[in-house]
Amino acid sequence: MFNLHRLQKTTAALIALGMTATTAAPIIVASPALAQSRVAQSQRYDYRLPSGTNIPVRYEEADKIVLAPDETARITLTVADDVLGRDGSVLIPSGSQVEGQIEPYGRGSRFVARNLIIDRGSRRSINATSDVITRTEEVSRGGTNTTSILTGAAVGSAAAALISGVTGDRRIRPLEVLAGTGVGAAGGLLLGRNRDKAKVVIIDPDSDLDLRLRSDLVLSSYGYNSRSNSDYDSGRYSRPSSRDDRGI
Repeated sequence: MFNLHRLQKTTAALIALGMTATTAAPIIVASPALAQSRVAQSQRYDYRLPSGTNIPVRYEEADKIVLAPDETARITLTVADDVLGRDGSVLIPSGSQVEGQIEPYGRGSRFVARNLIIDRGSRRSINATSDVITRTEEVSRGGTNTTSILTGAAVGSAAAALISGVTGDRRIRPLEVLAGTGVGAAGGLLLGRNRDKAKVVIIDPDSDLDLRLRSDLVLSSYGYNSRSNSDYDSGRYSRPSSRDDRGI
């Protein structure tokens, strides 16, 4: 009877110990997984956007841009939509800025990007251009289209001087006068003087200035992803890995 009582107590103790171990096991297993999850959230992934990638942009200061044919003007564009990697990671967020200038090229003008500003002001070089813009309008002395050309426009200083010289109107007030190099205001005024008409370049920022990369661009993503988990679970997109310089 004494031995049976001791056996029952030993069995009960073993059962209790087993229950304690079973209860504690998930905590011991979950702790490394939680740590791994926290590391993954802060993991930096490097991506390579290949040459030829399109970057949609907009110009927020005016509805159109008016320049003299030989004029160069510095402007800053805003990225209109997120540029995504193949797995859905946001590489260039909407609202990022692109610094550069519109300059003469061939028989027209194009925007040449110099710097990309993302991630709280982080600036990096970028090699991208817009298509060549060849759209022009003619202004003339006594013409009626000057007002429509200037309405809602950001105008280069040379273009403003050119229009003023042709029309004789010294009270031209565009929405904004762009800072430029190239011809300059004095040169534009000389070009317009004693002329009855002249052409200016008309740029529609909504359709003319979207950019295309001319060389690969390496960017970093910090786990921010625009795709839902269901996109990954369905197999539509692959999850990011920590390998460097992954293509999109």
